[in-house]
Amino acid sequence: MVVAGLAGLLVVAQLVPYGRDHSNPPVTQDAPWGDQQVRALAVAACYDCHSNETQWRWYSNVAPASWLVQNHVDEGRRKVNFSEWDRPQEEADELAESVLEGSMPPRSYLLLHRSADLSESEKEQLVAALRALEGQRPDRGDRDRE
Repeated sequence: MVVAGLAGLLVVAQLVPYGRDHSNPPVTQDAPWGDQQVRALAVAACYDCHSNETQWRWYSNVAPASWLVQNHVDEGRRKVNFSEWDRPQEEADELAESVLEGSMPPRSYLLLHRSADLSESEKEQLVAALRALEGQRPDRGDRDRE
């Protein structure tokens, strides 16, 4: 009886449309990575949640996973969006530190995305590039003048 109830809830959850619009907004300005190798590291580790180039996997179509994925992408894009580098980035100053301390990419993401599990040398390259990006944000000059 409990299994049938849970299965019924899962079926009903599929009717909730949140997390099913997998269109990616246009890229207005990619972050100035400097070289393609570092950009490839960022794409592997960051771009699914922090860009308009999200690769929507099969599970992002199945509720309740779709709700969680959509929420992570919405929040990630709001904080830092490498595809909209022409607009202010809310948490760009925290990027390098998040990678260094291991909070980005999150462990839950790494479980399903092995290519995002960077080696120590790859993390060092990415951190150096992220630190370089901190000074290249469009909102940086306005903040420095205040």
